[in-house]
Amino acid sequence: MRSISWLFDRNYCSGDVSDGIGQIEKPMQINYFRASISFNNDWIDQGLILDSKDILEALGTSHLFSELTEAQMDRVRRHSHVTDMIEGEPLFFQGDSATSFYLVLSGRIKLFRISPDGKEKVVEIMEAGATFAEALMFMDQPHYPVNATAIGPSRVIGINCKDFKAMLRESIDTCFLLLGGMSFRLRGLIREIDALSLDTGTVRTVAYLLNQAPADSNCFELTIAKSVIASRLSVKPETFSRILKNLHEQKIVSLDGRNVTIHDRDAMIVICSGELSGLRD
Repeated sequence: MRSISWLFDRNYCSGDVSDGIGQIEKPMQINYFRASISFNNDWIDQGLILDSKDILEALGTSHLFSELTEAQMDRVRRHSHVTDMIEGEPLFFQGDSATSFYLVLSGRIKLFRISPDGKEKVVEIMEAGATFAEALMFMDQPHYPVNATAIGPSRVIGINCKDFKAMLRESIDTCFLLLGGMSFRLRGLIREIDALSLDTGTVRTVAYLLNQAPADSNCFELTIAKSVIASRLSVKPETFSRILKNLHEQKIVSLDGRNVTIHDRDAMIVICSGELSGLRD
């Protein structure tokens, strides 16, 4: 048991909070019980035993660590911790000191900001295999610029920023991988700015549905709440619902609960190109 570091904490949130749609509900208190396990040697979590090999394999799922030597990977393991989260549980809050960056092992993590009037704006949804907050390690006294919350049961690995930054001096290849990842995200942000500035809500919605749809099937399930999708697309929930209704009336897309059926993929591609008129937000 001496090889395992158990950290129990209770996170309390009080004050006005968003209900995920933009309306303010009454103050609430969230009381979470978390077990965070340090990678000193083997670790135990909810009866599941993972050895060092399992942990290294989990880290190895990320492209960011692919150029590290075996000794460097073991060093990352020893300066990492796993956090298991339930739906709605916060990982960190905007303004918290950024001591770790994260790799999502399972589930999804929602990154978002809260406006002064209490409305939530989803910045990004991090899927399994994605890393986030790694750019903050290069800042003096960094703080997280967003909130991070689990969407459903999730597991993440937190990597110590200070130690990983020091290790980058020993791995030029990893430096280039990190720069490549940040460049890719920067291009993505530029594309998003273009979409928000130039595209209608309908175009953004159709593009999102096309991106979610499997290449070999016209039927799929929305795995994220519609309110979260609307926030991610920077449209109001009622606007998002109206767009879906218009697509249904045009016999382009139908929605049954969270089940989506694409009836006219070609028309959706034309909408994204801006050539199809008659559809309004």
